[in-house]
Amino acid sequence: MAYGFDSSELTPELKRVRDEIEGYARGYGLDFFDTIFEMIDHDQMNAFAAYGGFPVRYPHWRFGMDFDQLAKGYEYGLQKIYEMVINTNPSYAYLMKSNTMVEQKTVMAHVYGHVDFFKNNYWFSKTNRKMLDTMANHAVRIRNLMDKLGQERVEDFIDRVLAIENLIDPFMPFAPRAEARGSALDEEKEKPASEGGRLKVDRGYMEKFINPPEFLEEQRRKAATAAKAEQKNPAEPQKDVLLFLLENAPLDTWEHDVLSMLRDEAYYFAPQAQTKIMNEGWASYWHSKIMTTKALKASEVIDFCDSHAGTLVTQPGRLNPYKIGIELFRDIEDRWDRGAFGKEYEENDDIRAKARWDKKLGLGRQKIFEVRKVCNDITFLDQYMTEDFCERQKLYNYAFNRRTNQYEIVDRDYKKVKEKMLFQLTNRGQPFIYVTDGNFQNKGELLLWHKHMGMDLDVKWTRETMRSLSAIWKRPVNLETENENQKKVYTYVPAADGASEGEFSEKFV
Repeated sequence: MAYGFDSSELTPELKRVRDEIEGYARGYGLDFFDTIFEMIDHDQMNAFAAYGGFPVRYPHWRFGMDFDQLAKGYEYGLQKIYEMVINTNPSYAYLMKSNTMVEQKTVMAHVYGHVDFFKNNYWFSKTNRKMLDTMANHAVRIRNLMDKLGQERVEDFIDRVLAIENLIDPFMPFAPRAEARGSALDEEKEKPASEGGRLKVDRGYMEKFINPPEFLEEQRRKAATAAKAEQKNPAEPQKDVLLFLLENAPLDTWEHDVLSMLRDEAYYFAPQAQTKIMNEGWASYWHSKIMTTKALKASEVIDFCDSHAGTLVTQPGRLNPYKIGIELFRDIEDRWDRGAFGKEYEENDDIRAKARWDKKLGLGRQKIFEVRKVCNDITFLDQYMTEDFCERQKLYNYAFNRRTNQYEIVDRDYKKVKEKMLFQLTNRGQPFIYVTDGNFQNKGELLLWHKHMGMDLDVKWTRETMRSLSAIWKRPVNLETENENQKKVYTYVPAADGASEGEFSEKFV
């Protein structure tokens, strides 16, 4: 693969290992796209990671900043990226040249797990499988714009879009599209426009004198004007703010083009955030299964265990998606093998009987493939994380104690722990923001609504987000939210000519 980066083909030994691991993966029932492995050094790996796995992306200072952070982390021994795999067809996976043979085997098995997940998980079913080509096309178009309009001007607009790229609706690709949007509503509005204003006539022969054609036509025009003024855009709160901007913001042609490209890229990456725990857990499950049952030599066991343990280690105060994912898949497999599910099992109050429960159904492998196909992280945890699992994994809620100046366990209750995990994953941990009015107070201002789901807005990030929105909308932006059960409105007015900063304000209503 070219794309501007030099990469090496696999050595004959690695080709043999790749074919061996691929055979084991297919033997276990994994179904994946053709996968192309390439060898790169740590600088190239950091560069690929900085570009989100796509070295063909458009030039932007953010990628350079990310590369610098990754390079320093590698240099100081704080982090190391063993592999990277891209959701395309065929899939591309990159191997570090400095990896040991055991690590290369593990990485290959891990990659096949990822690609199987990409291909078969429902939440990836709408993604662009030719995204490498799309990204390359985007890069060419953006570079051409930079040459024509100036890099600083184009990059400044990209900054604004990247600041709001999370304001999309990840579920929209799965919603049925209405062929005739709002047709019934339009018909209902048309009816009063044709009949409105007609004066009541008791005697038929007086109709032409009381309701002359000129009068009725004037009433129709007034009704149509009033209906148009009352029509709200959008008719209902719209979660895909980027789409609303594309359809309604006063954008130049090149700005519309850039916004459309970056929105497409945001939707491509969305499923990865929705399935982080499942995806990493599935890949870890299979690299563990393949290595321990098929691929490992006796002399490689200790090295594998050391590497695998490093992947699954959990740092204090944070969840490791690899660890939670693999353990929950193993738990599901065990429970469905033993038949430890369903009404009979749940209603049994005998703890000892439950511990010995084994109907020898052997449905575990079938069940985890089913889960892999239909779930995302929220449904995965909501449906399959049990109280026993929570206790075995020692999951708990913690909070910062100002008196002791340290984080402490505040709750081990299973329901509360699960509730908090689901809350953190809902909407990818982002606040729910909707567009509710594109002509707020009939001034052409934008009105957003924060649907309060227990998460208050961070004022600093709110200001920066509204600043970017106002730069794109080119008029003031307003945001309704709640604070301590009281409604509040934030307003950002764009900077006037010659001013370096706009005006940000807030008020309770």
